[in-house]
Amino acid sequence: MEWKHFIYFAFASVVSWIIAAMLASKPHNYFKSIIFTLLGLVIFFAFITGMWLSLERPPLRTMGETRLWYSFFLPLAGLITYIRWRYKWILSFSTLLSFIFICINLIHPEIHNKALMPALQSPWFAPHVIVYMLAYAVFSVATLNALYLLIKMNKTEKQTATMALCDNLAYVGIAFITIGMIFGAVWAKAAWGHYWSWDPKETWAAATWMGYLLYIHFRLHKPAEWKISLYLLIFSFVLLQICWFGVNYLPSARGVSVHVYN
Repeated sequence: MEWKHFIYFAFASVVSWIIAAMLASKPHNYFKSIIFTLLGLVIFFAFITGMWLSLERPPLRTMGETRLWYSFFLPLAGLITYIRWRYKWILSFSTLLSFIFICINLIHPEIHNKALMPALQSPWFAPHVIVYMLAYAVFSVATLNALYLLIKMNKTEKQTATMALCDNLAYVGIAFITIGMIFGAVWAKAAWGHYWSWDPKETWAAATWMGYLLYIHFRLHKPAEWKISLYLLIFSFVLLQICWFGVNYLPSARGVSVHVYN
């Protein structure tokens, strides 16, 4: 499997997800929409698997490779949300966001080769990054819900249910990101001799983690202040974007951060 094949797998996956999103608008197409979403996920994961075998390493080293996983987990998170809470519009938004990141990969592909620095040749490398990408996808869906609520801006029963959805997604996301941080700490201890060093990437990871904890605690103690909660959720997502790729462009990370591998 080579990177040039990505466009074919991506096209087939996105078409499947678009069909699923269109079917989701009708209640009697519930199972069909699930099947088409799963079909797209299987096709997309087939490419990831092929890249893994071709590279002889987890495709997780470059930003482009992590975007692959993010593009995969977004529709998966949307599907789980759709199955659990029956929000018909979530498949459309998760597909759109995934499509954007797929296009970024097509326009700006990263260099994919078999080279893997010694620090990344660890059994903790793959689970650490994969769990983080899953957390990022869950938080993305939570942010989409937050934006949806802020646009509606009216107190209804459906809005209350959507706030509960934001809360549940935040709980799931914070659980995954905490697990990812633990995996990273164990990996860092084995690779560099210490669990935490306040590297720029680690600093922003801690800021992101605390941002989502702030949202959860604010919701528990100030449930009526739902609008402020939503802004906190969006703010935390901005921190997440800085942690994921924004930190690579910060002067403090260049030539210093052990997390910049590209």
